[in-house]
Amino acid sequence: MPQHKSAEKRVRTSEKRRAYNKMNKTRMKNALKDLRETTDKPTAEEKYRKVTSILDRLATKGIIHRNLAAQKKAKLAKFIQSLG
Repeated sequence: MPQHKSAEKRVRTSEKRRAYNKMNKTRMKNALKDLRETTDKPTAEEKYRKVTSILDRLATKGIIHRNLAAQKKAKLAKFIQSLG
């Protein structure tokens, strides 16, 4: 148990942040999975725009590393080109 008032607050805030980060990562993974399951190129391009927006937002907020976001976007772009 925390011994100081600031430590109690740290426990509360870290729990909130953990839940927020978990929610966003789950959202990202679901969007990626949804895009990967698409077989139609126009639909995939539309979903790609949404996924890149999510990835950029998470990278900006520090939830994922910016290089990870770049890697995922590049891999997805390559996937969409292969649908053609």
